[in-house]
Amino acid sequence: MLRVGNCSGFYGDRLSAMREMLQGGQVDVITGDWLAELTMLILGRDRLKDPDTGYAKTFLLQLGDCLGLALEQGVTIVANAGGVNTPGLVTAIRELATSQGLSPKVAHVRGDDLTPRAQELGLGQPMGAHAYLGGFGIARAVASGADIVVTGRVTDASVIVGPAIAHFGWGREDHDALAGATAAGHVIECGTQATGGNYSFFTEIDNLDHPGFPIAEIHRDGSSVITKHPGTGGAVTVDTVKSQLLYEISDARYPGPDVTMRLDTITLEQQDTDRVSMTGIRGEAPPPEVKVSLNSLGGFRNEMTMVLTGLDIKAKAELVERQFMSELTTSPAELTWTLARTDTPNAPTQQQAAALLTVVARDQDPKVVGRAFTQAGIEIALGTYPGCHTLAPPSAGSPYGVFTPGYVAQSVPEHEVVLDDGTVEVIAPPQQTQALQPLLGEPATRARAQDEPTCAAPLGTLAGARSGDKGGHANVGVWVRDEAAWPWLSALITPESVRELIPEAEDLPVKVTHLPNLMAVNIVIEDLLGEGVAYNARFDPQAKGLGEWLRSRHVAIPLPLIPHPTENDA
Repeated sequence: MLRVGNCSGFYGDRLSAMREMLQGGQVDVITGDWLAELTMLILGRDRLKDPDTGYAKTFLLQLGDCLGLALEQGVTIVANAGGVNTPGLVTAIRELATSQGLSPKVAHVRGDDLTPRAQELGLGQPMGAHAYLGGFGIARAVASGADIVVTGRVTDASVIVGPAIAHFGWGREDHDALAGATAAGHVIECGTQATGGNYSFFTEIDNLDHPGFPIAEIHRDGSSVITKHPGTGGAVTVDTVKSQLLYEISDARYPGPDVTMRLDTITLEQQDTDRVSMTGIRGEAPPPEVKVSLNSLGGFRNEMTMVLTGLDIKAKAELVERQFMSELTTSPAELTWTLARTDTPNAPTQQQAAALLTVVARDQDPKVVGRAFTQAGIEIALGTYPGCHTLAPPSAGSPYGVFTPGYVAQSVPEHEVVLDDGTVEVIAPPQQTQALQPLLGEPATRARAQDEPTCAAPLGTLAGARSGDKGGHANVGVWVRDEAAWPWLSALITPESVRELIPEAEDLPVKVTHLPNLMAVNIVIEDLLGEGVAYNARFDPQAKGLGEWLRSRHVAIPLPLIPHPTENDA
């Protein structure tokens, strides 16, 4: 068995997590995920300003606190914190270790950076182009005896899959085992989201104030147990694990550079308190191409949010929009208005009586969205609707990024591992690949009578949800905990019903995948997020709250399925 603990789910996660993982109990490997699509853009801009930066500095802070303890315990650390400058991070680690009188073996994986070759590969001219590498380079580094392995852009699960490959000696053809480790990696890579964080039924979890970070106990056949250190906060249950399994997926196949993991084969079982097993996971050959993260500077944006208070909200919004547009002396390439009706009638506080009107401008020229844009709002301030004021003073325009996915053949990235002594080894791409066809699944047989009595109630009365972003697309995984409710949910969620429940999706492509083994349905709404999180075209640009909004929407629920309140609920 290999025991892998996570200490970071994103760039900015809890700094004490690495020490908590080391002091809380035994682990063989500590991993962390620092890189999201937005993070790669941030780190890329950092390196443009200073060529010595471009890596996750918070990882270095954690390492500075815990390096001696990790070496003393013989724990291997694997992190994708190299960002867009992995060699720079290696140099910083060596300097840190020397300052502490320590001599760890440090290896790193390279080959993800395709930026110099982007145009010849048909990827355009982005600021950064980074391929999502797999776990075999990490595995070679771990097998070499490295104490610390750092990478740039690899898949989130690869930092977990790599140590498992090294420990068990799996080869490229061990698809089921690789798929099992991928599932374990997918569950724990987002940190406390597996132990009760971001969980629909969070009110049922005791001691969520300081949830513990997750651990995956991985076995030779790829099966695993998800757990956490004893005495830490949060909980590991079938549903907290299921919630994370459904996070940022597309359909029943979860493709990666090493294997395609079949989500429709996973069996979850609560073994004991805070121990959930994942078994039966099947794998298939990986796709012939690997994904490439393409980040570019899209232009400049600016916004103003005006507060509208009390009566005649719609008329006030129409007046200020007419006045603003008449005073605007430039023509931004894109200009959008959004009125958020956060006001309530007869409000007991002024804030509850207020609505928010936001205007956003985007253009390639910073001057178009700079003072010329904000001046239009300033000049009308005393001659517009009663009670006019803004949330913030006018500001200059700021650059925004655009994320787009690209794809190249598995053989294109020069996947290499640089060992502690400087030896460079090439990691060959997989020989067996296959083009993937989506598995959409079939709705469950509707066992209930069509004319049975129903009650309009929030979807979340029965269902949990987890949502997130996949570039410009949004994913929402919805599941139920009661087997009797599964046929109802499966029949309820269709592309048509999603468009009714989420009006923003009315004219967008919607894909629905049924996962009966998880009593879950996955929804992908294409293009809901525009050109990605950095583009910031939506109130919730990463769709993090989309699932909870969906749960709050009213649907017709059969009366026998609605739980009766207990005395404690009353």
